[in-house]
Amino acid sequence: MVEWVRIGSGGRAVPEPVATPFVWSGAFGGAVVLMAVFTLLGGVGRPTPALVALSLLAALLGVWARFVAAPGTAVLCWLFLNGFGIPPAGTLSWAGERDAFWLGCLFTAALTGTAVARVVNARAAYRRITPQQGPAYRPPADGDLF
Repeated sequence: MVEWVRIGSGGRAVPEPVATPFVWSGAFGGAVVLMAVFTLLGGVGRPTPALVALSLLAALLGVWARFVAAPGTAVLCWLFLNGFGIPPAGTLSWAGERDAFWLGCLFTAALTGTAVARVVNARAAYRRITPQQGPAYRPPADGDLF
């Protein structure tokens, strides 16, 4: 007799995050591309849209990253924002509150992306391994017909 069983019906582990150097490579490449697009569209001198785009990139990379990758991701994105998002292009500078705010935004975005991914993956893993609850079985009592 052949017994059909579902392949992979056992519990699956939570997915492993991507190694930190790969995340930083993605931050480097993504920031280069985003800043090149903003430069071509005439966005030099208007850092707010670039900050929003780089924050979204940091959050997206955070989905696949470990928590320890967040500071490096934020710094890489900030370097490109500071170096190519404000005039003079190609010159790094530090303007106290502005740059601290930018770093904070990028760091928060990376941490938020990572935290959301961890919660979603943990909930999915919990639902995969938790047995489904059906109606409780009650043995028939004396006098029950069915």
